[in-house]
Amino acid sequence: MEKAASMLASFLGGVGSPEPPTATVSSIFIYPIKSCRGISVPQAPITSTGFRWDRQWVVVNSSGRAYTQRVEPKLALVEVEMPADSFNEDWEPTENSYLVIRAPGMDTLKVPLNRKCAVIHGISVWEWSGSAFDEGSEASEWFSNYLGKPSRLVRFNATSEIRAVDPKYAQGHQIMFSDLYPFLLISQGSLNTLNELLKEPLSINRFRPNILVDGCNPFSEDLWKVIKLNKLTFQGVKLCSRCKVPTINQENGIAGVEPTEILMKFRSDHALHLKGKPQGKVYFGQNLICTESLSAQGKGKIVKVGDPVYVLEKVSSAADAAV
Repeated sequence: MEKAASMLASFLGGVGSPEPPTATVSSIFIYPIKSCRGISVPQAPITSTGFRWDRQWVVVNSSGRAYTQRVEPKLALVEVEMPADSFNEDWEPTENSYLVIRAPGMDTLKVPLNRKCAVIHGISVWEWSGSAFDEGSEASEWFSNYLGKPSRLVRFNATSEIRAVDPKYAQGHQIMFSDLYPFLLISQGSLNTLNELLKEPLSINRFRPNILVDGCNPFSEDLWKVIKLNKLTFQGVKLCSRCKVPTINQENGIAGVEPTEILMKFRSDHALHLKGKPQGKVYFGQNLICTESLSAQGKGKIVKVGDPVYVLEKVSSAADAAV
């Protein structure tokens, strides 16, 4: 591994002039309801499970199984709004604080953020199952009408449930209803390079990152093993293998073949010479964990748009990255 010794020295109080940042945080995205539209925010506090509010809710079927855009692409059209102050570090919901939900042809749904909810058991997301808070009959009716089948909106039960990240890649880390990891980072350069190869350019919303950075070379994030954002330490733990969701147009919910077909030509496991037997997957983005998320709550655990990105450690090639 290649280590940026001078950068580490500057953070640890060593002598010498600091290295310039590799990139800058250009956007931060939060997805309060899994598979629904995200929110672009100027800052986001770090919690033990990722950014606050990220994938804290999920829509489930009558058996308690999570819906995603893979099977319900209409979720791409569901807009979510949070109180503007809810991304401040010390903010707490009041009686007038709501998760506001909108979708084509539907009345606006307001879900209170501070009410006590009944616990519902048998909720499952991929391999995980456990209990969650049921957001009630009004939300259930809204999503049932929108999707045309029995549905419920549930909130992660952080008081009694733990959903652990694969310890092979991130020992001790947790998530709520995210697929696998707390954070996903993509560079603007990577998106720009992809769009140069496509007949119709795509928005970053196809890839649903939490952190978009700009100013670095395309796909340089593949190599980042340890980075600093606003004095917080993030580790790149696994390249992000992409499913069907990036092929779904987030403006109309219709699936196509791109960008998967183009990505297969230069971002597949085979094309990247990744370790292990190729399985026909494509990779776009880097999954992250935050070291400080394991410690007790404290001030300053927040990432902001404009934060510099310092790369402290990296691998020499994508072939050496975890997949």
